[in-house]
Amino acid sequence: MIDPRLLEVLACPLCKTPVKEEGDRLVCAKCGRRYPVRDGIPVMLPEEAEGAKS
Repeated sequence: MIDPRLLEVLACPLCKTPVKEEGDRLVCAKCGRRYPVRDGIPVMLPEEAEGAKS
């Protein structure tokens, strides 16, 4: 689980929209990209993201 204070400041690096925690991923509310969380650390790199809304 990501610290709620950290989650408040995290945003998708591509579209700059806030993300929400869903399981072991952070999901962008706008484009739908899913960023992994490894050992409690969000990996917010575009090349690590999964999918996007079309």
